[in-house]
Amino acid sequence: MAGDAATLDDPRTLVSTDWLSRHLGDDTLRILDASWYLPAMERDAGAEFDAAHVPGARFFDIDAIADHRSGLPHMAPPPEMFVSRVRALGIGDGQQVVIYDGAGLFSAARVWWLFRLMGKDDVAVLDGGLPKWTAEDRPLTGTRAQARDRHLTVHPRPHLLSDVTDVAQAAKARDRQVVDARSPSRFRGEEPEPRAGMRAGHIPGSLNVHYSTLLNADGTMKDAAGLRAAFEAGGVDLSRPVITTCGSGVTAAILSLALARLGHEDNSLYDGSWSEWGAFPELEVETG
Repeated sequence: MAGDAATLDDPRTLVSTDWLSRHLGDDTLRILDASWYLPAMERDAGAEFDAAHVPGARFFDIDAIADHRSGLPHMAPPPEMFVSRVRALGIGDGQQVVIYDGAGLFSAARVWWLFRLMGKDDVAVLDGGLPKWTAEDRPLTGTRAQARDRHLTVHPRPHLLSDVTDVAQAAKARDRQVVDARSPSRFRGEEPEPRAGMRAGHIPGSLNVHYSTLLNADGTMKDAAGLRAAFEAGGVDLSRPVITTCGSGVTAAILSLALARLGHEDNSLYDGSWSEWGAFPELEVETG
């Protein structure tokens, strides 16, 4: 079952297009367009935002609001950068944030996870994103909303983030399940990685749950039974801790969002993901 009827609106995880439409004029609502695309998609997120976006939305640039010191793509920003950039978008304490993207449900979950990492709970992803909103002939605008700087308090939750050391320990001890959101062919090492210099394959002992298996045909997220079945089909024991991973920490957050929908709290995201693991020859790689 897909669509709004299947979306159990939860302002801390996922809300329907109907929910957003009802709340569009709320003074405390802030909307973010977090569209981001792989080079192969040949789409310009910023240009698309300027052409048409949900009224009142601001553009959250995943590549710009990031820690650039490591050389890895769009790593989680330090709290002081996050506060500065998000305040400039007019987002502050006491507001409900709704995040969407132009692919449906792709990069918005990454920004949802960033807000959670910074201790913010009143944040949700728009189920089905801009494609569903547009298909339903809901309002769009090309006019940028005026943003006033607001006070924003963060309380970082470092336990929601895993680094390469954490993942290496988990791969060795098998005390946490490493779950990879990439496609099965990339996971098995049967197709080249989209970034130069990356080895093909996966983290030893990791499991594969392609993010698309968590979504309905219309780009909305499956209901609890469907999510549970997708994780179990990938060999994931939902009673045990999980580290999500992918190519560069974007689609891993879709797994994190799905786990939150299931009430699974003992999970973290490997921020460096395959962009880091696949680049270092001293880290073991499995194929097949």
